Amino acid sequence: MPLAAAPRPLLPLWAAVAASLASGLLLTTAFPSLSWWPVVFVSVPLALVGLIGRRSWSAVLVGFAFGAAFFFVNLSFTARYLGPVPWIALSMLEATITAALAVLIALAYRWTPRVLPGAWGRLVVLPALVAGLWTLREEVLGTFPYGGFPWGRLGISQANGPLADVASWVGVSGLSFLVVLVCAAAVEYARLGRWRDLRTALPVAIAIVALVLPPQFPTSAGGTIRVGAVQGNGPTGYFDERSRNDVLNAQLAATAPLFGEDIDVLLWPEGGIDSDPTQNDSTAAVLDALSERLGAPLLVSAVTQRGDDYFNSSLLWRAGAHNPVDTYDKRHPVPFGEYVPDRWLYRMFAPDLIDLIQREYTPGTSSPEFDVDGVGVGLAICFDVIYDDVIWEGARDGAEVYMFQTNNADFRGTNENLQQLAFARMRAIETGRSVVNLSTVGTSQVIAADGTTIDGLPADTAGHMLTDVPLRTGLTPAVVAGAGIKAFLAWGSLAALVVIGGVVGVRRRADAKTPAPEGTGVGPSE
Repeated sequence: MPLAAAPRPLLPLWAAVAASLASGLLLTTAFPSLSWWPVVFVSVPLALVGLIGRRSWSAVLVGFAFGAAFFFVNLSFTARYLGPVPWIALSMLEATITAALAVLIALAYRWTPRVLPGAWGRLVVLPALVAGLWTLREEVLGTFPYGGFPWGRLGISQANGPLADVASWVGVSGLSFLVVLVCAAAVEYARLGRWRDLRTALPVAIAIVALVLPPQFPTSAGGTIRVGAVQGNGPTGYFDERSRNDVLNAQLAATAPLFGEDIDVLLWPEGGIDSDPTQNDSTAAVLDALSERLGAPLLVSAVTQRGDDYFNSSLLWRAGAHNPVDTYDKRHPVPFGEYVPDRWLYRMFAPDLIDLIQREYTPGTSSPEFDVDGVGVGLAICFDVIYDDVIWEGARDGAEVYMFQTNNADFRGTNENLQQLAFARMRAIETGRSVVNLSTVGTSQVIAADGTTIDGLPADTAGHMLTDVPLRTGLTPAVVAGAGIKAFLAWGSLAALVVIGGVVGVRRRADAKTPAPEGTGVGPSE
């Protein structure tokens, strides 16, 4: 079969760049603080139409326009205290990766119709391939370089909307895939233009049903745990002025109203202790006394040192025990925030900023789950919550509830805390578990397994929550098969694109060897 002609660009280059800029800016509104989740169904098609028919270098430009417009706004919180350099560097990196991988989506639009020129190839195979390659792009952004930064994933934009339930079946990456699938299928349906043939609307309709109809996967109720969660609002920012134990004292002051209450565990946020209780006897004595007075174990957080290594740690502390009873060390320390990879290289460009980061935090290897008097508690410290592996491992290891500890003080006055809270909400829905998301400075919330808010504290306020938090058991398909689903969608799509590209190459060579009929003046198809 002769190779079909390559599709022409749907938009001129200037219009494609403009559409991509508009797409990226629109997409930022789907995330907190606005959380206009339906906007994705306008933004994603705008991002896709600019790539249809594009060759590689123009696809890079169009992809960069989308990535820059999105990330420079979405990640603007990174400039809050450290100025424009980290913000520009991170946004440019994310936009560059987005641009490079836009080429794959453009190739899918060029190659697939040449191999499968029929209506069903365009309506079924092409949208699925495009959605898979978008998922691959999110996977690469979330793993490369230095462990990646999976912020701004399309699925997270749905955390506050009615479509989040499907994440309990297919995970956040699967939700991203389904959103793009609906958009890409709608674009192809519109391009095909066979409005009277209702069969051509079937792929779009099936994609919408797969996205909209699945209810949240059910997990089983398992009682409650009474959690006292304390937001001290102390001076926990990198540049906050403070004296010795100011943070600890702020947490103690905000905890005092809980004295005499019946609680099962006291939760403090990341950075709620400004000294290492495993090395400092006076701090350890304070925690011992606090646990004894409350009659409950403590789940606290501090920077700990073992040998020459530093860790950002969650500590389970109990009066009269050999403390800490258990330790979880942050699995994903933040590059250029908690350690500096290739310090020698980056110091040449920004020595003052790089030298601010004195400690080099070591990634943890322990299970993100504690046994608290027979209750499995899943853990994540700050940006750990954006990484799938930590959350899924906690559920598989027996978590019946999650307690996320975070410190958002370096981003006061921005929407970073609300964006991170959206991750926490999605994790509750994805795993079918309640989440206690506790910040040093807010916003802190207790979130039910269905994503609804049970309790909360506003930002920049000292206070506490005393909440009977529901426990749940059973694993969702996202927890059991999420890694496989993500790999299949992302890397399977790349493999499919390679196969389709190979077919294009073989047919092109075959067409080149086939002489045109005499007298027609027609050459081989391009």
